[in-house]
Amino acid sequence: MVCIRQATVDDLIAMQTANLWCLPENYQMKYYFYHILSWPQLLYVAEDYNKQIVGYVLAKMDEEDNDVPNGHMTSLAVLRSHRKLGLATRLMTHAQFAMKTDYANSFSFLGLSDHVSCNSQVFGAEYVSLHVRKSNRAALHLYKQTLGYEVNGIEAKYYADNEDAYDMRKQLQEKAEKSKVEEKTPAEPQDAKTHFKELLTNRDYKSMTAHELRSLMKARGLEFVDLVEKSDFVSRLEELDRKEDIAKPGSGEEAAEAVAAE
Repeated sequence: MVCIRQATVDDLIAMQTANLWCLPENYQMKYYFYHILSWPQLLYVAEDYNKQIVGYVLAKMDEEDNDVPNGHMTSLAVLRSHRKLGLATRLMTHAQFAMKTDYANSFSFLGLSDHVSCNSQVFGAEYVSLHVRKSNRAALHLYKQTLGYEVNGIEAKYYADNEDAYDMRKQLQEKAEKSKVEEKTPAEPQDAKTHFKELLTNRDYKSMTAHELRSLMKARGLEFVDLVEKSDFVSRLEELDRKEDIAKPGSGEEAAEAVAAE
């Protein structure tokens, strides 16, 4: 049985050993320390029943693109003796989930918080990226077919031996839609009158009661105080008021003010 858990400082030497066994791209120990000190939530190891580290994923948050939070998979390795068990997929899935949410809090209700570092943080990554050799067909199949990554571009001579790399990305969550708030500018008196005259020709308007008319005008946001004193609106409203036995306002200006303040 192999379990996936967050890595600790004590695991770094075993992670580096797995890297040396599996990959041509190797890192000095200070690079592992840099990751675990900066993003301890994003490093995971696969541990077998003998407490041996048989795989790992090294991940981080991208520090260059400040506009869109995104993560990056630095390195992934599984010992040959433990391949074909789905460990790479599980390691990647754990790191991806931690990039976009608070992993520890999300799993506390399952009683698994003891296996997750309490040093949790919400990163809110919108997408995750990685690089893979163009010749690494096994890794390409894993990323594209199993994990859903897509090729974003090609990095020429990315590796030390001058081999090109695919720049691959996966969307972790929908892009945040930036809502644009439109400022309401007061309409000019002439514009308000023009708008109002257009309403007069509407059949629905002619069948409205006084209360419905006031509600409509209020919802339209028209400044009727700016209308002429003896407008068609005032006349129409006074006529409706009389029919409904509503007290008639003293003047057209007072009637307009009453609607605007309602």
